[in-house]
Parts: sequence; structure tokens; C-alpha cells
Amino acid sequence: MSTASIHPTAIVAPGAQIPASCTIGPFCTIGPNVVLGEHCELVSHVVLDGHLTLGARNKVYSFACLGIAPQDLKYNGEPTRLTIGNDNSIREYVTISRGTIGGGGITSLGSGCLIMAYVHIGHDSHIGSGCILANAATLAGHVIVEDFAVVGALCPVHQFCRIGKYSYVGGGTTITQDVLPYSLTSIERNNHAYGLNKVGLERRGFNPTQIKQLRAAFRLLQASKLNTSDALAAIRATLAASPEAPETAHVTYLADFIANSHRGIIK
Repeated sequence: MSTASIHPTAIVAPGAQIPASCTIGPFCTIGPNVVLGEHCELVSHVVLDGHLTLGARNKVYSFACLGIAPQDLKYNGEPTRLTIGNDNSIREYVTISRGTIGGGGITSLGSGCLIMAYVHIGHDSHIGSGCILANAATLAGHVIVEDFAVVGALCPVHQFCRIGKYSYVGGGTTITQDVLPYSLTSIERNNHAYGLNKVGLERRGFNPTQIKQLRAAFRLLQASKLNTSDALAAIRATLAASPEAPETAHVTYLADFIANSHRGIIK
């Protein structure tokens, strides 16, 4: 019976589930409640702890710590979880905490993400698929990062903030409110959203009509001198009158995101 390639210096607790296709490098430590998917690779000195499930084909680099206890004084050893999807690259010194009972008990990371060196993902945070978190991005607990968002280097993100899908946050930007989906947000513009992430949307296959619709919505939000409530009403009215209903799904999502924001949006 074939077994996984496990370096003799690695410590694997009884109960850990490691398929034969996995590679476990030197000095890795794997706890008893860890479940790895097929073809995962731990480069070296990786710590996997707690109730942790990784999907297939994840590569975890040196000194990353996944599934560690949350940095929350209320945490008392409850069996909370971290779940990770497929095909992620998790670079050096990344830390991802498992959840807390008060936050739902689960921290999650989707599939196809690049999590660069020194990133911290706090307890009960939920990261979508196709995301990029650049070096030393620091996410507090209860943060939501939606699909295909990019968070730049050295960005601190406040608890309970949402970063909308297809958005791009420039390096060094402090996030204390929700980041609009499809937006560009940067400290260089006084921590404001300053436009549509047009290049990113084109790279993701958005067609000209979809980009035109989103640009019109952003003009109402940013250049019309309307307050947020009035701009949202104007966007809804435009949607109701639009003859191109199939092309307005992204604008509808943008409007719903604003309407459902609890911390307010970075406008």
C-alpha cells in the first residue's frame, strides 16, 4: 500500500488524514484533526492545527500556520474549524485562525487564491475564490472578502468589513468600512473609492456593455453630488428602466451590496 511522502523530521499526529499523493516536507507539524486533499504539498516547517480541512492541490510554504487558535480572549478551546478549498498557494509565514463559537465557528478560504507572505486572516473570516491577498495584508476577525477581490500589501482590514467582489484595494490602504464591488480603492486617493476596476473586469471577461452599465452606476455614486441613499435610488430607477436586463446583474449586485452594508461603504 502506497503512503504519502513524509519527511522523517515531520510530526504527524495519529488521526490526521493524509492521502498517498501528498508531500510533507521537513519539520512540519500536523494535528490529529487535520484532513488533507489529494496532491497537497507542505514545503517545510508548516503547522496545521485544529479541525482543519484542505482540498486538493494546495501548496503551503515554509512557516505558515493554518487552523491555529483564534486571537480572541473569549475563545476557550471549542472545536471550531478552518476549511480551505482547492488549488491555493499559501506563502511563507501566513497565519489563518480557526473560527469562534460567537462568530459561527468557521473560518473559510475558497479555491484558486494566492495568499502572499505574512498575510493574517483572522477568526470567522470568509475569503472567496480567485482572491489575491498581497504581502502582510492583515484581516481582523469576521471579515468577508468576496470572489476575485485583490487586497494590496500592508492593508489592515477592520472587523466585520466586507470587500466586494472584483474590487482592487491599493497597498497600504486602511479599510474601516465596506469596499464597493468592482471598485478601485486606495490610500493615494485619501482612502476613497476612485473609480471602476476596468482593467481587472476586462481581464475577467466582462463585456463592454457590462462595464458601461457599471461605470454609469459609479458616476451616480461618485460624481452626481447625490448622497448615498439618493444615488442608490437613482441606480435602482435606472435598473427598472433598462431594456438590457440580462446585462444589469452586476449593477443589481452593486446596489444590493450598498443596501445591505452595516458599516457603511467607502465612497
